[in-house]
Amino acid sequence: MAATSTGATYGRDQADALRAAVTRIVTDTPVTDIHTHLYAPPFGELLLFGIDELLTYHYLVAELLRVSNVSYDAFWAMPKPAQADLVWKELFLERSPISEACRGVLTALDRLGLDTASRSLGDYRAWFRDRDPNAHIDAVFARANISSAVMTNDPFDDLERPTWEAGYAGDPRFHAALRIDPLLNAWPAANRRLSQFGYDVGGSIDTPTINGVRKFLDDRITRMKALYMAVSLPPDFAFPEDSARAKLLEHAVLPAARDHHIPFALMVGVTRQVNPALRLAGDGVGYASLAPLHHLCAHFPDNKFMTTYLARENQHELCVAARKFRNLLVFGCWWFLNNPSLIDEMTRMRIEMLGLSVVPQHSDARVLEQVIYKWDHSRTVIAQVLADKFADLVRSGWTVTEDEIRRDAATLLGGAFWDFARR
Repeated sequence: MAATSTGATYGRDQADALRAAVTRIVTDTPVTDIHTHLYAPPFGELLLFGIDELLTYHYLVAELLRVSNVSYDAFWAMPKPAQADLVWKELFLERSPISEACRGVLTALDRLGLDTASRSLGDYRAWFRDRDPNAHIDAVFARANISSAVMTNDPFDDLERPTWEAGYAGDPRFHAALRIDPLLNAWPAANRRLSQFGYDVGGSIDTPTINGVRKFLDDRITRMKALYMAVSLPPDFAFPEDSARAKLLEHAVLPAARDHHIPFALMVGVTRQVNPALRLAGDGVGYASLAPLHHLCAHFPDNKFMTTYLARENQHELCVAARKFRNLLVFGCWWFLNNPSLIDEMTRMRIEMLGLSVVPQHSDARVLEQVIYKWDHSRTVIAQVLADKFADLVRSGWTVTEDEIRRDAATLLGGAFWDFARR
């Protein structure tokens, strides 16, 4: 049977050409980065970029403090340039930078046109020093082939909130996502803040309090034009249960998401501060039950749920769950899973079980230039997996056209998210 698309067609005898076409098309397809910790320039110091920020990213800090004789307290007492100097010395010069986090820094520098062979930290600093933030964002997004990125926007953050209150009008390169961790994970403190913000909430989670929380969510979703709401949850997350988190989730968060027609994203499995001395680098991972997710998807069919789990051991069960619930979208290889070997394993499993109805990756970038390496490395893996799957098709006698490859690459690199969000 003839293929239904137009363009170059690949069959059994064009395996090498097919693989080359898939690699080229995946590389050339712009991506929507659906979860980052980046910010548009009006958010000021929250927009992190440059070599010192890259080198003091918490992945590298954790790696450094495994091998350095510098104490935790002494490291944190250093100014950031001195911290970056130490990371460069210990992880790049005194050892080969073969970890994924180290390699990522070099990929970013190389793709920006800097000479990584020079090993000159001073030259890299000089190059970044005079970069205009707006122009630099454009350059970085172009190198990463990103059409837009979704921020993580915490309405309780005292550094971020003033920008919204001042009437931030938006930036087409950046979308908003309403992050509600304090609301669901630290209700007493969030309750006090909501009162300070002028919302009518009380000490108990009764109808007036629910109404006050709902008004807060409605206001923030509207002001931010949030694409979705999101929360990071511990491995022992349970639902339903008799807790403030469960009550707020059921009676305020889910109705708000449903009525605004936006997904609610659950990021499950982070164990906070297993080593507090590492600060931001001190969080760990734990296996989580999927029973709460099953309950949410089954009992709230009018809601849309996006989810990613942090433990590798959760991934197969998560794919099975996604096969059962059309209101569930699996996304990304989060945090400790953002390594090529695991991205390969997870992407293969997801495509084999769910076809193209997944979002294989997000960058989770905290430093602007990280989107370059995270997408460079991930695209390589995604292209390899997709090429293997197309090769399987042509071995069965099916033919594949370039138009079909473009369609499917666009689906994996953003289309599945937009289709789900707008459904």
